[in-house]
Amino acid sequence: MSTAAWATITTPTGPFTMVVDSDGQVLASGWSGDADYLNALVHKSIRPDVLVNKPDLGTVTAAAEAYHRGDITAIDEVGVKQRSGEFLEHAWDVLRQVPAGAPVSYTEYARLSGRPLAIRGAAGACARNAAALFVPCHRVLRSDRTLGGFRYGLNVKSWLLTHENSEETLFTSA
Repeated sequence: MSTAAWATITTPTGPFTMVVDSDGQVLASGWSGDADYLNALVHKSIRPDVLVNKPDLGTVTAAAEAYHRGDITAIDEVGVKQRSGEFLEHAWDVLRQVPAGAPVSYTEYARLSGRPLAIRGAAGACARNAAALFVPCHRVLRSDRTLGGFRYGLNVKSWLLTHENSEETLFTSA
């Protein structure tokens, strides 16, 4: 039986919950106060059986709080553990390299992932991403640069992109 810890913080767009394994790696995260909902997004091969509320998850909580306060690079070094097929795991790693303030289209994301014709596959990687924010799927847009979809709502996606592009945020993270 595996156990994971979870915590929820308050953000400008609502509650943000993180689920971490015993090594402190993010298994799931998102703008929800429901840890069970997030846990259901974790691949069954690594999904914890038991969730324990822990108000402070150390570096993971600190990074999420710092990001929402304006340090948009605070999330970059947080460990994440996701499982799926080879392409999705690679695509999630690639997504972590998309810099804040420089969103890409699904077409560009497919190319960056090494499969320029796998545009639907790139979109699928975003849709199946359990570790939102730490794997920044919000940084992928439609080719016409409109928002497209986001599990936590377009208002949250819009806030994140604006947050990452504001002069105040850029100044704070320098």
